[in-house]
Amino acid sequence: QKELATFLEREQAQARINSTVHSLTSMCWDKCVTGTPGSSFARKEESCLLNCVDRFMDTSLFIIKTIEGQRSQMQS
Repeated sequence: QKELATFLEREQAQARINSTVHSLTSMCWDKCVTGTPGSSFARKEESCLLNCVDRFMDTSLFIIKTIEGQRSQMQS
């Protein structure tokens, strides 16, 4: 039972990660890629994509740390 629960938790975590990556890709692509992509991105598009990913990751880490802090306070 415990092994099954652990397996399910891992699979759910992986599904959440995949969903987050999909959302990130879609959001940043729509925001940054303005023309028809060729063999490489324009400098402006590349810069926008890098910034978009960085801000998304910063926000995600902030939310995770905030939730973990709230959980630890509730358990104390």
